[in-house]
Amino acid sequence: MRVMVVDDEPLVRLSLRRALEKHGHQVFEAADGQTALEKWSEFDPEVVYLDVLMPRLSGPDLLKALPEENRGRAKIILMSAFTGGYDLDRAKALGAELFVSKPFEDIFATVKLAEDLSCF
Repeated sequence: MRVMVVDDEPLVRLSLRRALEKHGHQVFEAADGQTALEKWSEFDPEVVYLDVLMPRLSGPDLLKALPEENRGRAKIILMSAFTGGYDLDRAKALGAELFVSKPFEDIFATVKLAEDLSCF
């Protein structure tokens, strides 16, 4: 499966990449929402781990800027260390299937949760 990891924290991207590749997924990384938006059609992700707060273009702003035809079948997993304004209901209102708060206690558990919820 093609998975895009969009986060401005290199360690988060690396951790998710390793966990996802261990599960056999192909991973594309983007350090900000603008890069993800520019590469979306080229990579055509099936699942997207999307950070809320990032430079250049936030996760919610990326979802708003993404044309519906470009979104395709991608399932969105919204994630944030700032959980004050975000929860599953708000994430779903933005078009996400799942909300995960950071820091992750267990990166593999996060991937397993996404698999269990049929994001993969």
